Amino acid sequence: MIGDGCCAFVSICLGAKQNDNAHRSIGNAILLCVVSSVILTAIYLIFQNPILTLFGGRVNAETFAHSKQYFLWISLGIPFYMFGQAMNPIIRSDGSPQFAMLSTLAGAAVNIILDPVFIFPCKMGMMGAALATVIGQILTAALAVWYLLHMKAVRLQKSSFVWNGRLIKKFLSLGICSFLSQISLVAAMAAINNMLRKHGAADPVFGLAQYAQIPMAVVGIVMKFFQIVISISVGLAAGCIPIVGYNIGAGRKDRAKELFTKPLIAQASVGAVALLIVEIFPKQLIGIFGAANESVYYTQFAVKSFRIYLCMMIFACVNKGTFIYLQSLGKALTSTALSMVREIVFGVGFALLLPVFFGLDGVLYSMPVSDVLTFFISAAMIALNYRELSQGGKSPLRA
Repeated sequence: MIGDGCCAFVSICLGAKQNDNAHRSIGNAILLCVVSSVILTAIYLIFQNPILTLFGGRVNAETFAHSKQYFLWISLGIPFYMFGQAMNPIIRSDGSPQFAMLSTLAGAAVNIILDPVFIFPCKMGMMGAALATVIGQILTAALAVWYLLHMKAVRLQKSSFVWNGRLIKKFLSLGICSFLSQISLVAAMAAINNMLRKHGAADPVFGLAQYAQIPMAVVGIVMKFFQIVISISVGLAAGCIPIVGYNIGAGRKDRAKELFTKPLIAQASVGAVALLIVEIFPKQLIGIFGAANESVYYTQFAVKSFRIYLCMMIFACVNKGTFIYLQSLGKALTSTALSMVREIVFGVGFALLLPVFFGLDGVLYSMPVSDVLTFFISAAMIALNYRELSQGGKSPLRA
């Protein structure tokens, strides 16, 4: 919310030659990020057990023990993680997408290298995995701090860090879609995990103690693959935010329209490739996530999950791109409403409703049903915005 909203607002400000608003909004975004991250860390540490329970961490005693160990250290890293993630889109808005990408990759590389070192030779287990992640996040945050001291288009000053409620309200309104998109996805995951636990217990196979963890483990893997694919789609759309915002601020809607078409085509292509992979190579995908020695029930359920849960990846990618593009146009309300409909009304609603009639299969069908219905709305919004961008009009800051 803070990073994407500030990114969109700064880009529009730069296009409209309002540099004073640009540097002040970045300073306020930094303050807001630091304060909110400390508050969130405290909440996570205080309410650790209820949070883990909400997300299915009590499926058995062993899972709960591992979850608590990992959760503690990850919670302590929240301020670094939030700062790095919030500053990343702001760095892009300053015209340095390569640095933004490299700072994120640097943290990810450190995480990947330290994970096996901490887990195996150091025998730190789940704590080692968490520490490797936090160290990577610290590196990304440190690189972001360095960049903020060497910005190109915007120069931070002491006055940048004076609390300004008016600017905060403006850029948070543009970032609320990102917040609701993420938080509603969390709500959907909580609903899905609880439905998996509830209806898995009623299944003749997964109701047995030795197989009870399979549904949640498998859907977790499927969601990881989904996140990889959707991250590519989000990257394509998010990369356009500063460019679209700048051109909207400068009154160049013709360029903004072109930047709508090309990412949509690219996102649909990403979804198509992902769809072919999950439909043709589900067993190979399972193997990548270390399922070679699992039972036949694990493999069968995993294959079915990949093929059903992700069968509408094309629509999912286009939907996500549409939400983000509307955000870059300054249409915070429309973008937020669409995101809420997808993740809460459809995502959570169908995750709770369909299992009542179809059991575990209902959980799997909740995803494609939600994406298809959302696409009908997205298609209407795409057509409407094409017409608007083909006409004249004022930019959000000039209106």
